[in-house]
Amino acid sequence: MLKDTQIHILADSDEQEVVQQVQEYYADFVAIDPYHFTLNIPSNHMYMLPAVVDPPGLQQLCDRIVDGISAVFLALKRRPVIRYQRTSDVAKRIAQETSKLMYQQESGLFDFRRTEMSPLLLIVDRRDDPVTPLLNQWTYQAMVHELVGIHDNKVDLSSTGKLPKDQQEVVLSSEQDAFFKANMYENFGDIGMSIKRMVDDFQQVAKSNQNIQTIEDMAKFVDSYPDYRKMHGNVSKHVTLVTEMSKIVEERKLMLVSEREQDLACNGGQVAAFEAVTNLLSNESVSDIDRLRLVMLYALRYEKESPVQLMQLFNKLASRSPKYKTGLVQFLLKQAGVDKRTGDLYGNRDLLNIARNMARGLKGVENVYTQHQPLLFQTMESIIKGRLRDVDYPFVGNHFQQGRPQDVVIFVVGGTTYEESRSVALQNASNSGIRFILGGSVVLNSKRFLKDLEEAQRIAKSSTNVV
Repeated sequence: MLKDTQIHILADSDEQEVVQQVQEYYADFVAIDPYHFTLNIPSNHMYMLPAVVDPPGLQQLCDRIVDGISAVFLALKRRPVIRYQRTSDVAKRIAQETSKLMYQQESGLFDFRRTEMSPLLLIVDRRDDPVTPLLNQWTYQAMVHELVGIHDNKVDLSSTGKLPKDQQEVVLSSEQDAFFKANMYENFGDIGMSIKRMVDDFQQVAKSNQNIQTIEDMAKFVDSYPDYRKMHGNVSKHVTLVTEMSKIVEERKLMLVSEREQDLACNGGQVAAFEAVTNLLSNESVSDIDRLRLVMLYALRYEKESPVQLMQLFNKLASRSPKYKTGLVQFLLKQAGVDKRTGDLYGNRDLLNIARNMARGLKGVENVYTQHQPLLFQTMESIIKGRLRDVDYPFVGNHFQQGRPQDVVIFVVGGTTYEESRSVALQNASNSGIRFILGGSVVLNSKRFLKDLEEAQRIAKSSTNVV
């Protein structure tokens, strides 16, 4: 939102008095998909800094998030009731500052005179679920971001080989690409079959276009040429993406690595997990970043159960992948270990979650590579059933909520993932009576999450020597 000082700067600069009118559009966010937005904050690592380190950049991060959240609700023309994750200082700070802006400083701007139930804004911390951004992904949109990278719905393919100039950067948007919209949440194996059908359809169209014998045939071809060219571009785009990802999966042995990741995230069994991770650390085909992620996933799951074996894994990681200092894993545990988390990340604290996991284990899982569900899924279920505990997610001020909200915006300080946006889209498609919108400071993949972690560790070390 424009501040008075910004208006004054604009007025002072307008020496020729050419500005006739100033209009404010509340678009201080990027809408990636219908239910997913991001703020694209460069200094995202600030949220991870320990409480004793409070650099000016942290206040700038909070201010930027408050502006972005406010823009979303001004665009929706709603004023929410606000809740936050109790164990997160930064979530509490943002929740209180957002409430102050909406209910005190700019209360007139947010007074939309609506009589129906207020929407809910829930502000949570990425550190409550550090597992989701560490996992390899096997559904189309999430997998492209994990292995190649998506920025504002654009994918840079310039480093993948000799591609025509017009295909070196492609757009992946559900609003513009019917094939992507239909397949963005599908498994990698199913995507291959869908692309084969698309290629077959294109070949039929191309064959019919070759059979031009009359002036009428030529006129039809010219009329349909824009659609033909668009179809050709779309086929090339998706074939290139899937080919590139298949190459990466094979090079890094990701099917082998990912099966173990899913076991660490979803199933118990510490002895078998230790043996499996040890074997993968010794495997020459496994990359350094995959070794690091495996040790982190093991540490998050078993930090209290096997400290001796954890140290053995730290030492093995240090010897096999010396570019990664073992202190990074310890820093992750200090920031996002079991003592810092609010939610039931592994489904082993709450009786209902234990029962649900047992039932899922008895039924078996459809696909071992996509059995993980982010913590956000549990949070949405708790909201739908009215079970989100006030003690864990307190309200800000005296604005409470009776009954179930119809609209819920969940904002993740530290960033969202495409696995979580898939959960939100599937939840909205189930017609629960609540519309969920997911937002975050950035959209993460494992590379960005680790980069933020390394930067936060570097600042914490140089500032306080607390790590």
